[in-house]
Amino acid sequence: MRKLFLSALIIGVFVVFNSCQEKEQPWQPLFNGENLDNWDKYLGTPLAGFDSLAQVATVEKVFSVVEEEGVKLIRISGEVNGSLATQASFENYHLRLVFKWGDEVFTKRNSGLLYHSFGEFGAALGTWMVNIEHQLMHENLGDTYLMNNTACETAAVKNAETNNFVFTPGAEILPFGEHANGKSIKKSTDAEKPLGEWNTVDLYCFGQTSVHVVNGVTVMVNNNTGVFENGAVKPLTSGKIQLQSEGGELFVKSIEIQSISKLPKEIMPQ
Repeated sequence: MRKLFLSALIIGVFVVFNSCQEKEQPWQPLFNGENLDNWDKYLGTPLAGFDSLAQVATVEKVFSVVEEEGVKLIRISGEVNGSLATQASFENYHLRLVFKWGDEVFTKRNSGLLYHSFGEFGAALGTWMVNIEHQLMHENLGDTYLMNNTACETAAVKNAETNNFVFTPGAEILPFGEHANGKSIKKSTDAEKPLGEWNTVDLYCFGQTSVHVVNGVTVMVNNNTGVFENGAVKPLTSGKIQLQSEGGELFVKSIEIQSISKLPKEIMPQ
């Protein structure tokens, strides 16, 4: 009887332990709803044809907190290339961003959610830290862009008409980056909301895999994320988060992050 009791106790402890391991981790807001004190801000190169704007731009004007219908939002003006970056680095996470486009457009409605960011501001295109980009640009929401020497492997097919590689589940997995097939991979489908409506972007990063989900639709899966150096890809699994100022007014309602222990099965294409 005592052996049976001990066995049951051990099994019970094991079940409770596993249950705790599987318990969803709490969300951590990256925007505190009041100010941008926990973010670093950087202004870089002027937009093409807008040198005069860059000369008078300030970080306080480009990155601010405004109120709309009683809700405080991050406003990114877009009038100069710039970066709003977390001070902390993150690894193995699920990030959720809720954003919409404003009415003011200088060049185009362009911005990006830049992840696995590292190094100094200005290292990438004269403004940003080196990173992998989850594209936010209007009509390109969910694309991947590899800044500088970042790299990945993605199931993709080349579109003969546009000459672009498109993420295609089940297709051959190809290397991407400055060393192979280029830096850009197009999303599998358009899941963007109409202009003026809020979009919800979910970014999952676990190990060397990143998954872009737009309004509940998985549009990109990148594998073996890394940095191409000395003829080989060095793993890249963590880094800071950057939001771009890059030509169009952008509003962020919320940006939050939680730790994950695996990628959810439901987000992976069949």
